[in-house]
Parts: sequence; structure tokens; C-alpha cells
Amino acid sequence: MSELQSLKQRFGIIGNSAAYNAALQIAVRVAPTNLSVLITGESGVGKEVFSKIIHALSPRKHNKLIAVNCGAIPGGTIDSELFGHEKGAFTGANDKRKGYFETVNQGTIFLDEIGEMPVGTQARLLRILESGEYLKVGSSEVQKTDVRVIAATNKDLMQDIVNKKFREDLYYRLGTVPIKVPPLRERKEDIHLLFRKFASDFNNKYRTNPIRLTDEAVDVLVSYEWPGNVRELKNIAEQVSILSTDAEVTKEQLIAFIPNANTTRLPSLVTEFAAEQEGAQNFSERELLYKMLFDMKSDINELKSVLGGIIRNGNQLDKDNTKNWLEENTSTNGNSSYIPEITYPSETTKEERPIILNDIDEHTEIEETLNIADMEKDLIQKALVKHKGKRKDAAAELGISERTLYRKITLYNISE
Repeated sequence: MSELQSLKQRFGIIGNSAAYNAALQIAVRVAPTNLSVLITGESGVGKEVFSKIIHALSPRKHNKLIAVNCGAIPGGTIDSELFGHEKGAFTGANDKRKGYFETVNQGTIFLDEIGEMPVGTQARLLRILESGEYLKVGSSEVQKTDVRVIAATNKDLMQDIVNKKFREDLYYRLGTVPIKVPPLRERKEDIHLLFRKFASDFNNKYRTNPIRLTDEAVDVLVSYEWPGNVRELKNIAEQVSILSTDAEVTKEQLIAFIPNANTTRLPSLVTEFAAEQEGAQNFSERELLYKMLFDMKSDINELKSVLGGIIRNGNQLDKDNTKNWLEENTSTNGNSSYIPEITYPSETTKEERPIILNDIDEHTEIEETLNIADMEKDLIQKALVKHKGKRKDAAAELGISERTLYRKITLYNISE
């Protein structure tokens, strides 16, 4: 552990979280070898410092280390930048040029944002990793180089492999030794330490008065998610150091510098009002389905009650229960609902009358269509009839936005 502490002091690394220490230990162990390394982690976690550690502790430490941002080089020129080109190889190639792999021979090249590298360039890089050979752009002469490759990415390369944006063979060749740098939100014990270090550095740089955070402000600092990781924390520390007028920074003062400091990643209930006000379209269809299912359950329970009355009265309709249920669930034309009367000839006996819903008990399930689209269409039609074609009222009844309702009306070709 003393070796790890001396390493942190040498490279100005702040933090004692277990996940970060584990990543550092992997870097220390792999450094003396010539294996290629793939460093993964979110943007702003400090992946580049790991390339410096690996190079500084390797036998190549007296040779060059060059960092190349693959995402910052246009796709049409990246081959020339990495491998060089011959005079006249393309328009504008007025002179012969050495590429990075030739320039840093015997050294180390750090390929940041490797996931942005074009697929054609990936094939050239794979050849270097496997044989140390490459061709300059516009040349047929094979060149040799001895360069250690360290790559880094904040992308999900496995998903890029599925999408044919990254070569699977290159991924496994680069990732001989993978190092995952944890995001700042998983290093909560390091957040305040880093802030104090950054604030002290900026106080010295800008000759401002030292600042410190109250306990409540520290809680805000630690509980914030830090989507920009260490880079974002450093920016906030710089702003507070320059703009704060008090030596002691309170919770309220710190929140003014941190965007969305009061937000949380926990799921929250979305009311119909909030969904409509904020245009939460992602929830509209799901909530419509929930409402539809709840209404169906209520109707089925009512129907079971009616059927139970039929069975208890010897398979004849319980007219009072039936009438009540039909009045509540039958569409009207502005007048009272029509309830059909079931009559039999006076001379027929009970045994001669047709059996209604034979062999049904109270636990019998009523089979209805399970087609969601049909049920959704039917529910929308009922809402429009109930509110006499007023979309706004019908949308409020269904718990969706008026825009979503209009789209559904068009989708199902519902006449209003």
C-alpha cells in the first residue's frame, strides 16, 4: 500500500476508494510488460492519467508517449496521421509525411476515444498489434514499428461490435488487459478530498482567499451524481473559488453553482396532471393501458355479481341487478337505456325454459378479446362518445395528452 501511496503522490492522484485503488494496482502490474491495454470509463473520470502511469513504469519510459484523440481527427485524414503518407498519395499531399507510429517507435501511443476510429483504420491498427507492420498511405512498402498501444473509450464497444461499428478481433486484441476506471459517484469518499485539492490549487493560482464547505454543503457535494465526473467537479471547484465572496460556503451557496443539485435518479410517481404539463409522452400509452385494465376488472366484477344472481335464482335473470348494471354500462341516446325483458309462454314450465349460462359458477372467468389494440380503440371511442367528441375532455378522462389522443384517433381510423 505504501507503493500505491507514493504512486499517487508522484502523479498527483487524490482518492482512496477501493475500486479506484484496484484499477491503479492493475496499471502498476501491467506496466512492465508490452501488453496492450484497454481503459474503459465514463467521460471525465481521468483515463489519460492511467496511460501516463503505465508508460512511466514501463521499460519504454525514456522514449516518447503520444496521446491521440481518435474522435478529433477527421475520418479522411486519420490514416495519414497515424501511419503517414507518401508524396502525391492524395490531393494536398505535397510532401512525404511520417505518421505517429513511425514517430514514436520504441515508445507508447495512447489512442483515446478508440470507439470513434473508422472501421478501415481499425483493420490497419489490428495488423500493427499482431505483426508490427503497416503501410503508409499511397505506399506498397511494408514498414515495421515497435509501439505499445494503450487505448481508452467511454463507449460500450460490445454494443458497437453488434452494430458492426467496431471489430470484434480488435476489441479482444486491445483488451488483453482491461482496466475499468470507476465513475465519481462510485467514489463518494473521494469527492470532498478532490474538491479541497482543486479549491486549494485554484486559490493559489488566482490568489483568492481559501474557502471551506459547511457540513450541509459537503452532503450536497457527496450526494450529487456528477455526470461529468472529475472534470465537472474540477470546474465547480474553480467557479466556487473565484466567485464565492465568503470563506465558508453554505449549502444554498453551493447549490447555486451545481446544476440540478436537488434532482435524484430515484423513480417518481407521474400524475396525470404532471404528465400532461410536462409532455411526458413516454408514459401516456402505458397509463392508458393501466386505466383500460382497471376498468375491465371493474366491469368483470360487476358482471360476476349479475351472473351470481342469475345462478342463485335458478338460472333466471335477477332483473334488478341486471337492470342496474346495464344502466351503468350501456350507451344511451340521451334517453334512458333500453333493458330487454325476457318472457316465456305462461304454459311453459321452469324445466322447459332455455337454460341461461349453464354450468357457470361464481369463479368462472369470462373470456374476452385480449387484443390490446382493440381494447384501446374501444376505450377511446367510449370516451369520445361520453364527452360528445370533445378531445380535450376525452384525453383528460383517459389520462393521456390531447396530442396522443389525436395520434390514436388517426391510427385506429376512429370517426368522431
